[in-house]
Amino acid sequence: VQLVESGGGLVQPGGSLRLSCAASGFMFSIYHMSWVRQAPGKGLEWVSTIRSDTDGRTTDYADSVKGRFTISRDNAKNTVYLQMNSLKSDDTALYYCTTGAGPSSVRGPRGQGTQVTVSS
Repeated sequence: VQLVESGGGLVQPGGSLRLSCAASGFMFSIYHMSWVRQAPGKGLEWVSTIRSDTDGRTTDYADSVKGRFTISRDNAKNTVYLQMNSLKSDDTALYYCTTGAGPSSVRGPRGQGTQVTVSS
């Protein structure tokens, strides 16, 4: 399993970023995929899940990001995305994609992560 996250950066509060995660080494299309994050000095936090096509690509979000973040996937490109709008300072973290669904996905494999810093 290889996961390569990208798209992070420094953004002002209220701004937007789109994260990408390129996956390889497994049959991406049949896996549920999630985003998790780790803020400075804190543990891993589940952010969002998108399920496989078999499960209707249904999505779930942590309450802290609901209404602001949107997860999506492109199976042809083996890529999962996280569109983040109305960013807040509390969203500052290292973001990872992983396999699996829901909060337990924090135990799944991760790449190197992509840093998101929200600051004025």
